Amino acid sequence: MLFDPHSYEAAHLDPESRRLLRATIDWFEDRGKRRLVADDQARTWYADFLDFAAREKLFATFCTPRAEAAGAPDKRWDAARNAALSEVLGFYGLQFWYAWQVTVLGLGPIWMSDNAAARERAARLLDEGAVFAFGLSEREHGADVYSTDMVLTPTDGGFTANGGKFYIGNGNVAGMVSVFGRRADVDGPDGYVFFAVDSRHPNYKLVRNVVDSQMFVSEFRLEDYPLTADDILHTGQEAFSAALNTVNVGKFNLCTASIGICEHATYEAITHAHNRVLYGKRVTDFPHVRQNFVDAYARLAAMKLFADRAVDYFRSASPDDRRYLLFNPITKMKVTSEGEQVIALLWDVIAAKGFEKDTYFRMAGRDIGALPKLEGTVHVNLALVLKFMPAYLFDPVAYPDVPTRHDPADDDFLWRQGPARGLGAVRFHDWERAYREHAHVPNVARFHEQARALRVLLTTAAPDEEQQRDLDFLLNLGHLFTLVVYGQLVLEQAGLTGFGEDLLDQVFDVLVRDFSGYAVALHGKASSTPAQQEWALGQVRKPVVDRERFERVWAEVAALSGRYEMNP
Repeated sequence: MLFDPHSYEAAHLDPESRRLLRATIDWFEDRGKRRLVADDQARTWYADFLDFAAREKLFATFCTPRAEAAGAPDKRWDAARNAALSEVLGFYGLQFWYAWQVTVLGLGPIWMSDNAAARERAARLLDEGAVFAFGLSEREHGADVYSTDMVLTPTDGGFTANGGKFYIGNGNVAGMVSVFGRRADVDGPDGYVFFAVDSRHPNYKLVRNVVDSQMFVSEFRLEDYPLTADDILHTGQEAFSAALNTVNVGKFNLCTASIGICEHATYEAITHAHNRVLYGKRVTDFPHVRQNFVDAYARLAAMKLFADRAVDYFRSASPDDRRYLLFNPITKMKVTSEGEQVIALLWDVIAAKGFEKDTYFRMAGRDIGALPKLEGTVHVNLALVLKFMPAYLFDPVAYPDVPTRHDPADDDFLWRQGPARGLGAVRFHDWERAYREHAHVPNVARFHEQARALRVLLTTAAPDEEQQRDLDFLLNLGHLFTLVVYGQLVLEQAGLTGFGEDLLDQVFDVLVRDFSGYAVALHGKASSTPAQQEWALGQVRKPVVDRERFERVWAEVAALSGRYEMNP
């Protein structure tokens, strides 16, 4: 189930994609773990990685849509292979993934633009090995696009831009930075502007790196930066939509980075614990240790299943099928939060080992929490998820089945998503179908009972007007709803791939316990009503216990001991 650099073939992808992924893996392995760890400790700027990516045209191949590829047959924007690269980079370190991630974000407003000159410039720079940046966040306002202080003042030939941006990855070297601002002479949403600047321009002032890391997360200022028509990407409401639609495209990568980090940490943790003897016993002979490892493994399996299936919905999206808009915030929020859970479970076992400076785990423990927070906090994504709940639970419609999408196609719909509104009008297929198809798996059936009960809550004890203004209450409800959606895509992917039923049952053993936990939390909310409290206690269920199944899954985990260790 886990990515293994020694045997990875990416057989589901085309030959050039496989070659580039293999070359990336080999570059890291040849460089070795000692160098990886030493550079991390010294906070060394990863120029050698960017040189490698430029030499292989890695970002150019993976990030250039075919419409801009000038006939290069291997260039395209393909969410399936992008997910594979994101996982590989996360496996070796968040810092390398971050350089890729902010390039993806920086390109979003450009590829969505009608500005042919800007698109041509971006394609050329990518081919030359440049990276990109996304200038949205500000020190005072975060990513609140309604309150930007980046101001464009009209001139005879265009505009001058003045203002600062904060938390901008690659801001020290980006060939193009996509920047969000507003016109000084136009009020309201009609005054929004997305424009492109060059970090090498003398009026682009790099202030500092705001983090203590290999990554360069910059603060920069524009001081009377001159802009012409060739620099303007979007104006008005279209600029606002470009910001949100870029997030839809680019921040999906958070989940696969978290998966890669957890995979590497899992190898290191099981190899350490399984070969360590305490009090005359192998550490992994202790029941609580096995439980931690099996829970971590099951959570990681679910992360992979959900993320893989979500890719299919991204690639099959259209103006008439926007289900990806629900699955996207769940990849950003739920999968990454599960990554935190995986690392916590492993860390409870390996304890002090996780702090040792020559381990990958030290990096993983430090970095895994960044992913739910780095690109949008959990509560923001939960609030977004709640917008889809009525249509998802109560108003299913018929859709053709979405196939597995590993075909080498260009995902061009991502650049024409349209206005970022109308989320309440998005419709979904029958979510219960996946649960019915796996009803023979004991814990799937038990979790399905809990999931169905959520509709009962919303029809018999729905949040009243005051509770609908109580974000603390609603966010807990959002966690319960998210579990239902999460389980659906896990089951769909399991059915498509012939996933082992022992591990699937163990995954839903975890989900049953999680649903029970959120139900208890809802019961304890200050504003919960007697009817809601009664409902909540009724959802506290014990998973179906099967010791033989547990031991078979544990055997899978134990077999990972010594399977992979990074080349020293």
